Amino acid sequence: MRPRVLVAGIGNIFLGDDGFGVEVIKRLEQAELPDWVQIADYGIAGMHLAYDLLGGYDTTILLDATPHGQPPGTLSLIEADVDDLAKAPSIDAHGMQPEAVFRLLRLLGGDAGRVLIVGCEPGSVESGIGLSEEVQAAVPAAVRAVAELAWGTASRLPDEQKTEV
Repeated sequence: MRPRVLVAGIGNIFLGDDGFGVEVIKRLEQAELPDWVQIADYGIAGMHLAYDLLGGYDTTILLDATPHGQPPGTLSLIEADVDDLAKAPSIDAHGMQPEAVFRLLRLLGGDAGRVLIVGCEPGSVESGIGLSEEVQAAVPAAVRAVAELAWGTASRLPDEQKTEV
């Protein structure tokens, strides 16, 4: 049986670079991905993501703006510790904090499998639609990274695009 992979774009398109995950999903819709990969734009709909994860996936790839103090547009690949994420103190049904999504998933008896986060250092998350130039320039590399992860040909981003966290 082939692995089942969910690629989830998350973020708020009305907050500048926070729309990174949504933009990558738009590009992935044109990419050639294996049949076992499902892509979806969840935006800020954390509850929807949690319920979809109940279907069971071997791997979940989250696409999101992830601030780590690096230059804007820097990509990172993080393997999340779902047990730590699921220890969030509360659940906000309207929020998209990964901690709340995975806590809800656990409460519902689900499992997201291996969780990878392809993140991008934002330049600005102020009100406004559209990505900064630096983050927009990182989108093609993020698409390539997701395709490689989905096909199972890579376990990390190229060194020049990786952020140690």
